[in-house]
Amino acid sequence: CSVLVYFLQDGDGKVSRVIRIGTRKSQLARIQTDSVAEKLKELYPDVHLEIVAMSTTGDKILDTALSKIGEKSLFTKELENALERNEVDLVVHSLKDLPTVLPLGFTIGAVLKRENPQDAVVLHPKHAGKSLDLLPNKSIIGTSSLRRAAQLKKRFPHLEFKDIRGNLNTRLKKLDENNDFSAIILAAAGLQRMGWETRISQVLGPEDCMYAVGQGALAVEVRARDQDILEMVSVLHDPDTVLRCIAERAFLRHLEGGCSVPVAVHTEVKNSQLYLTGAVYSLDGSDSLKETMQTSIALDSQEQEQVDEKVQRVGITALKVSGAAQDAAERLGVDLANLLLSKGAKEILTVARQLNDAR
Repeated sequence: CSVLVYFLQDGDGKVSRVIRIGTRKSQLARIQTDSVAEKLKELYPDVHLEIVAMSTTGDKILDTALSKIGEKSLFTKELENALERNEVDLVVHSLKDLPTVLPLGFTIGAVLKRENPQDAVVLHPKHAGKSLDLLPNKSIIGTSSLRRAAQLKKRFPHLEFKDIRGNLNTRLKKLDENNDFSAIILAAAGLQRMGWETRISQVLGPEDCMYAVGQGALAVEVRARDQDILEMVSVLHDPDTVLRCIAERAFLRHLEGGCSVPVAVHTEVKNSQLYLTGAVYSLDGSDSLKETMQTSIALDSQEQEQVDEKVQRVGITALKVSGAAQDAAERLGVDLANLLLSKGAKEILTVARQLNDAR
């Protein structure tokens, strides 16, 4: 397979390689992409970076709940097409938008240090200073996520939940300018990246709402055959985040979960142990299974093994992270999924999927 490499010559005759980065057009996507571009620029000052923005299916279909569209690569397909056609060299995504099985020929070459993966409550200004449990009976909360709604219905039975779509700006506008919603639930990381921390009224801990697989982490997707680009972006990997996200993605993949079923996780790295809590829910949250497992990811200081760049674990190629630790993380995800499946997770998810399809 031939790969076109672009170079640029400046006024002084200096030639620099051009790397084109694909991104969605939304303001948050641009901010996320710019943050990755800045890191690459610091590490490789001689490389000329160009950002190419495009709209995706998920950005265009704004009147339907994500879980109803049923397309796994809603926010990624157009970007991957551009990658395949060699129009861009790498693409920046929110990791939670990337399916656990990537199309052939692509890989996640970097998973950056995770920001706060929790969900946050943003209240309508008239409820300033309150929290979810203090909102009046039958208050309407906006979220398009089955995972959030299932957990919060169970935890806050006095509230009602309705779909709300659109990018962050649109959702906040819908909240503030209409009286339809008392609050909306958004990822804390997105609000923080946009500089809107002041709008966060409450951060939901794991006892209220566990997060989505990969939430809060940025991923750089590349063509699997581009060794030099893979090598270049691999320095962006954050080892703890990589291991947590491999475990989470392996758990989701083994459960065969996606946007259309309520699956939630919580991970932690502590004293060389990786802890994974995973749960599945019925749509109304009344039925659920939740378990925690752990594994050792202790890295022998002598062990500077060469990681095989052809090995992908749940779509991730992590050149700079111990292969043994990655294997342990992947096994942990599969083992936890098997534990939940043995307790009836399949039945819960099948019913949730059928009910969602019928909505």
